[in-house]
Amino acid sequence: MLVSATDMLKKAKAGHYAVGQFNINNLEWTKSILLTAKECRSPVILGVSEGAGKYMGGYHAVVGMVNGLLKDLDIDVPVALHLDHGSFEGCYKCIEAGFSSIMFDGSHYPIDENVAKTTELVKAAHGKGMSIEAEVGSIGGEEDGVVGMGECADPKECKAIADLGVDFLAAGIGNIHGKYPANWKGLSFETLDAVQQLTGELPLVLHGGTGIPADMIQKAINLGVAKINVNTECQLSFADATRKYIEAGKDLEGKGFDPRKLLAPGAEAIKATVKEKMELFGSVGKAD
Repeated sequence: MLVSATDMLKKAKAGHYAVGQFNINNLEWTKSILLTAKECRSPVILGVSEGAGKYMGGYHAVVGMVNGLLKDLDIDVPVALHLDHGSFEGCYKCIEAGFSSIMFDGSHYPIDENVAKTTELVKAAHGKGMSIEAEVGSIGGEEDGVVGMGECADPKECKAIADLGVDFLAAGIGNIHGKYPANWKGLSFETLDAVQQLTGELPLVLHGGTGIPADMIQKAINLGVAKINVNTECQLSFADATRKYIEAGKDLEGKGFDPRKLLAPGAEAIKATVKEKMELFGSVGKAD
């Protein structure tokens, strides 16, 4: 059964660890992440961007797939199904489809409009027992057409959004989606600390978790981050394993072209990446 992310993130912040949000792109992604969460006894958040939701056939298809896997794989750890970087309209579609959590990315709006739209969505989400994430200060890079410059959030604007009753908050602190460039200046812990001071017990979210050094991850968790998003790293590990399978000619041996065999190495690579991140974030064993 899907749950909202509220309780798992409150526990994470109080326990000084983070829950991973791992974006899903198809059945293999979803199955690999869920099985790893079960093995590691870790709560987990399945992230769905609007582009990935469309690719998988629509939000109702995603909900049906996830709920079916939860039952058939006997997944007995907390799982939230979360819209990632959702538009105002997309949030309502996911509320109707049966997601258990949404993110409204109003970071590109003027703060007054971000506040107004977030206020409406908080009421709608909470009315359905769903958790809601908001964003202040855009995340750098591009993810499914959502482009951000990576500016740091204004801590006072973060407090204004936090006071609306959101369940967790993504604040831009110099993080970006995708691979980090060689000249990346690192996370702005001054900004993160200032946001933490003003938002109190509210769990904070770190987007762009791929490629951030482990010491920065740990420091971010110590400063209030309770949710860390990972997408690109799973994509890279999947692609690398699949490439090696094909380059080795495995797809030409017997029925190696069968998608169940062709995609298996990539699925195992996703499992390894997710397990590594859960260990780094400290969420292993926290579901019990």
